[in-house]
Amino acid sequence: MTVRCVGILALAAIVAAPVQSVMGQPAATTAPAAAAPSVPKMGDVISAIDKATGTKPGEQSRGWSEPVRLAIIFAGLALLPALLVMMTSFTRIVIVLAFVRRALTTQNIPPTIAIIGLSLFLTIFTMSPTFARINQDAMQPYLTDKIPFDVAAGRGNDLLKEFMVRQTRQSDLSLFVEMAGLEKPTSLAEIPTFVAIPSFAISEFRTAFEMGCLLFIPFLVIDLVIAGILLAAGMMMLPPAIISLPFKIILFVMVDGWRLVAQRLVGSFH
Repeated sequence: MTVRCVGILALAAIVAAPVQSVMGQPAATTAPAAAAPSVPKMGDVISAIDKATGTKPGEQSRGWSEPVRLAIIFAGLALLPALLVMMTSFTRIVIVLAFVRRALTTQNIPPTIAIIGLSLFLTIFTMSPTFARINQDAMQPYLTDKIPFDVAAGRGNDLLKEFMVRQTRQSDLSLFVEMAGLEKPTSLAEIPTFVAIPSFAISEFRTAFEMGCLLFIPFLVIDLVIAGILLAAGMMMLPPAIISLPFKIILFVMVDGWRLVAQRLVGSFH
């Protein structure tokens, strides 16, 4: 049980670790007037894991035992979906595509698995510059033993945070900074990750809903026109959605709707 808790704590520290600069150098900070509680540092978590594996103080670490490795791997796999949704462009993309399907009133067409799959690959496409920087600045130096694991995790976290802050509204970021009781940050390095993630999430929700509402307007106009025609013809018992559905599909296909939606989604992240 202790090993499992330590493994989960290690992954949580990657998300909530104190901030470093994007290039991995420590950010300049001023000495606080009084010591305040803070989240654990990555180095402290690594030391805790070494201690949990039986390494005595002053003794050279013999490496993590197999149960610890398995606990960290499975904890990471459990947290991976949440990290994918909350720290990448996936949230905005999947919400907008769901709005498109709802506006077309095609029920389960495209199927949910197709919507999720398209959202996933559009996420990989839009996040590719950030992933390339993580590979260059964090993963490759770690694989070649140039930097330790905690430094690599900090660099990767900083690059993801940079992407999130760039897409976050200032008002949403200020809200969580104020609720956390922090001073107003003057640079990216002063924004904690545990503040950046929820700020980014609610900002993405708002942006996605704004785009979804705009997508609804032309289809709503078609529904209103069809409903007016049916009402004037005295066919009040005939559901307008049945008649308007083929017209909405034809309109969406004629304007090459999927291409326009994908282009607008990708462009919204630049």
